[in-house]
Amino acid sequence: MSRLGRDPAMSYRVIMRRYLRSRSGQVYFFTLVTHERRPFLTTDAGRSALREAIRHVRQTHPFRITAIVLLPDHLHAVLELPDGDSDYSTRWRLIKSQFTRRWRETGGMEGDTSQSRQQKGERGVWQRRFYEHTCRDENDLKRCVDYIHVNPLKHGLVQRVRDWPWSSFHRYVKLGEYTSDWGNADDWYGDEFLDAE
Repeated sequence: MSRLGRDPAMSYRVIMRRYLRSRSGQVYFFTLVTHERRPFLTTDAGRSALREAIRHVRQTHPFRITAIVLLPDHLHAVLELPDGDSDYSTRWRLIKSQFTRRWRETGGMEGDTSQSRQQKGERGVWQRRFYEHTCRDENDLKRCVDYIHVNPLKHGLVQRVRDWPWSSFHRYVKLGEYTSDWGNADDWYGDEFLDAE
């Protein structure tokens, strides 16, 4: 398996040791939002299209997903890129493009598009841009991963983090990074990434 291949046993602590030992600036937090905040990412077709798009892009542009959560109209993820590679924009452009193709093949609907978007050949599936934050150190990465996992609670979709099925939280519980009762409505205290959504 390649250095950045799928490794479900990869824990936060292992990622941080590698991150701190060898470099800084190759672990990133992202937010991507659907066009017009259309709520399709957690549908069967949406999840399948995203999974296949990620698999396809990883073949030529490797990366590791450190943490991820899918919400109906947006996703948050922390990605680790290979040494010396910071081209996350190409990865997200390709993932969004592959997703859009697969989504449309399954009959997925698009939102209305402006004349500007139409002239550029852009579809009405994703917002044009995405939010990016470079994880600076171990505390910053931990904050980003926690934010990802508590996000369904923040949006009022669940009362307990463990009740949201489309999150890497469950993998982290199996690895012992969180207890299964981590994060509930009484524990959540703020919104560090208010501008990311």
